[in-house]
Amino acid sequence: MRAQDVVRSTSTDPQTVAESELIVVSATRSEIPLDQSPASVSLITPEDVNQKQIERVSDALREVPGLSVVQTGTPGQLTSVFTRGLRSEHTQVLLDGVPINQGLQGAFDFANLTTDDVGRIEVVRGPQSTLYGPRALAGVIQIFTKQGEGTPEISLNAEGGSYNTFRESLESEGRIDKFDYSIGASRLDTDNARPNNQYRNTAAIANVGWSPNETARLSSLFTYSLSDTGNPNTIFNPKPLDNFLTEKWLIAPRVDLRVGDYWEHKFIFSYDHERQLNDPNQDGFVGPTRALFERTTIDYQNDLRPASWLTLTSGFFYSRVNAGQERPFVLQIFGPQPTFVSDHTQETAGFLQATLTPIKDLIFVAGGRFDHFNQFGDVWTYRFAGSYKIDKTNTTLHSSVATGFSPPSSQDKIFGMNFGLRPERDLGWDAGVEQRLWENRVTIGATYFHNDLSNLIGFNGLFETLNLGAAETQGIETELRMQPMVDLVFTASYTYLDAEKTSSADINQPQGSRLPRRPRNEVYVSASYLWCKKLRTTIAAKFVNAREELNFGGPNFDIEDYSFVNVAAEYEINWHMSLFGRIENLTNEHYAEVFGFPALGRAAYAGVKLRF
Repeated sequence: MRAQDVVRSTSTDPQTVAESELIVVSATRSEIPLDQSPASVSLITPEDVNQKQIERVSDALREVPGLSVVQTGTPGQLTSVFTRGLRSEHTQVLLDGVPINQGLQGAFDFANLTTDDVGRIEVVRGPQSTLYGPRALAGVIQIFTKQGEGTPEISLNAEGGSYNTFRESLESEGRIDKFDYSIGASRLDTDNARPNNQYRNTAAIANVGWSPNETARLSSLFTYSLSDTGNPNTIFNPKPLDNFLTEKWLIAPRVDLRVGDYWEHKFIFSYDHERQLNDPNQDGFVGPTRALFERTTIDYQNDLRPASWLTLTSGFFYSRVNAGQERPFVLQIFGPQPTFVSDHTQETAGFLQATLTPIKDLIFVAGGRFDHFNQFGDVWTYRFAGSYKIDKTNTTLHSSVATGFSPPSSQDKIFGMNFGLRPERDLGWDAGVEQRLWENRVTIGATYFHNDLSNLIGFNGLFETLNLGAAETQGIETELRMQPMVDLVFTASYTYLDAEKTSSADINQPQGSRLPRRPRNEVYVSASYLWCKKLRTTIAAKFVNAREELNFGGPNFDIEDYSFVNVAAEYEINWHMSLFGRIENLTNEHYAEVFGFPALGRAAYAGVKLRF
């Protein structure tokens, strides 16, 4: 999927804008209109990112219903995303179709992922393992880079502000004959609010391609990031000197080939590498530590359309992962023991999905997948989904039922020293409705979801990891988007979540406890207006309540509700120059998304954007 696959009108006529068609692919692995998607999908466009001056993907995800974004303190610290109350490692994160969940935990840390060169973000909620395999137990977040079109352009940004913050960025994209490219790069330096809390991040991304004709494109994705954070720990035990360095890079060549209107092939090969170094590490007894992670994947997809009403999507997936962690605290009293332990995992999978449109506006999807792992055997998953659009009332009904799985992470196997672990499993279903009003200027959606989880990995009190847990999550997701005129946009979302532990075997929490850090209620609202075609102003607010924190064996304890308000403005002097500024946490709310790790107070930033 490429950036131009989003058909979006640039007309100033409100009705034309409202009716412009948006296409998504993550829900079925092939192009489908957003208003006919059989899955619960949210789309974040470049306009959403630019209007709110969002610089990190995690901040863009805060407006999506069903997602909880949890940042461990200030920017640069561990940032996790929980989908429908499931764990962060239960959401598969993809970049142009390439899985980028990394590290020993198998989760993705959004702390250092910027919006540089991002063309769009699709969020698909509900089990998607049939299409995307491991880690897609709760859903999929897929980030698509831009693909260059037209005359090459370049954009330069520079900004500064509170907490000695400075950020510089560059983006460029275009097409020269048969060659297209898009690149993005940025550098962020900030001291944040406390001693030993500085954050330095360098990021670069590029998507380059060559199209010998209209039916083929050979391309490659390149990414690199280097981040260095100071870790003062919690407010109760500050460390004066403790740095954590993370370096990641990825290369992913691919081939897209279309044979007529009935047959398409996609082939992606990727290799990514991550290293982490905690040095100095002032834990008092561990000392410097390091971790390494490398992965090779092969993903082949074949879309065959033997009839106008049938699309068969099949594919093959291979993954090889090597992960290692230094453990200098391993006791040597029973003889020499390795202090650097590693894990090697191989996965081979095949999948088949049928998308049927037997009558106009009715879509039905059925699929299955088989995964084989070298350590814990075979896993079967299935998915059924459907949607029906009622043209007369402009209403879309959708529902799905599917199974998903998440294999034991390298951390589970290394630290638990237990190789009999089985994948965590989920049976999830949802049903929803989307209503469009006022010539498509207003869109309202609501979805009910339910997940039953089993085989969850937990602790038995003997420092062993075992398949002990079970949990249930259910709730309601609602979305509103309103564009009464071309220059005015309102958005809102609300999520109600009930997430409960249903097993007594795992000693982390008593049976019946609410899962920690899963808010019962989350509300997000925003409004954006373009004044006189020159000044864009945006305000966004979020409210979160009814959260609990883990108490390791005892009852969870309540933690405070919180809310924050952000405002942003950009004035376009001319096409070549804009001035922009924003205030984050306008009301100077004192809060922590993770107990004991306070977020920043009020902060103001301003800068200039140049285009050529």
